[in-house]
Amino acid sequence: MTTVRPVRRTAPTLEAVAAEAGVSRSTVSRVVNGSNQVSGDAVAAVQDAIERLNYIPNRAARSLANRQTMAIALVVPEDISRFFGDPYFSAVVQGIARGLEDSDYVLTLQLASPSRPSKKTIRYLLGGNVDGALVVSHHTGDQFLAELGASLPVVFGGRPVDPENTPGYYIDVDNVSAGALATQRLIDIGRTRIAMIAGPPDMPAGVDRTQGWRRALEAAGLAADRISYGDFSLASGSRAMNELLDRHPDLDGVFIASDLMATGAMTVLTERGLSVPKDVAIVGFDDSPAATAGVVQLTTVHQPSLEMGEKMAEMMLGLLRGESIEPAAAMATRLVIRDSA
Repeated sequence: MTTVRPVRRTAPTLEAVAAEAGVSRSTVSRVVNGSNQVSGDAVAAVQDAIERLNYIPNRAARSLANRQTMAIALVVPEDISRFFGDPYFSAVVQGIARGLEDSDYVLTLQLASPSRPSKKTIRYLLGGNVDGALVVSHHTGDQFLAELGASLPVVFGGRPVDPENTPGYYIDVDNVSAGALATQRLIDIGRTRIAMIAGPPDMPAGVDRTQGWRRALEAAGLAADRISYGDFSLASGSRAMNELLDRHPDLDGVFIASDLMATGAMTVLTERGLSVPKDVAIVGFDDSPAATAGVVQLTTVHQPSLEMGEKMAEMMLGLLRGESIEPAAAMATRLVIRDSA
């Protein structure tokens, strides 16, 4: 029996595009690399030929010509379990990927230690392997990441710890106002013994949301002494809720700085025989899929995580094109009212 092997089609070459367009190879090369030293008619002819032949430019060759890597690093100073287990990261990365989709840039993931990137990561970022870096989940003590903007374009997802002295750009929401908004919801429905499960005190988002909680309680003349801390994970939400109930069994409302922590906290409340929202009202933060995954739907602050990722990518592409970019951009939040408060 004769075996019929599939014919492997040869990818179209630069020369084939030149022949199809009726121009020289060098003209095609200039068009592909974005040169402005080509007539409009020639550009149109080359682009038509590229489309007809389905020609894909050689990214490595373009990189050599432009002295660019055509790669952008996504740096996440978090443990692997947190990165893959938190829906916030999933939404931000989805947004970044969407923002880069129509560009020629590829995204490379660098998971780093929350305290300091490894020497390998530092060598990679500073070794000419990427044209820019997107940093998500910045912690106090990440001095290298704070200084990275002096060496290449950097866009932070969230306010850096010290934005005035940190080279780079960032996209964020007003976490202080959002924290106050969440707490005010609990006040408005009559809760007076309001606790908080806060995010890490070494992260700006954790600090700012806690500040908003305190601000709202103090404005209402209520005590702001019921607080426990987590790391935005489900397990830490469970642990913090147990700690709060042990110390403050009379609490009747809790603002929790992430939906994932709120999910863990509500499980503990159920285990202890407390009803949400009858006994304890809960407001979370993120409006992630975790907010609607349980039996009790979570009232939460919506932050546009996917859109933030897109905006990060858009800002980075603008920087790489040499455009003048505002160093900071704020995106709006809103309260989504569901069953838990």
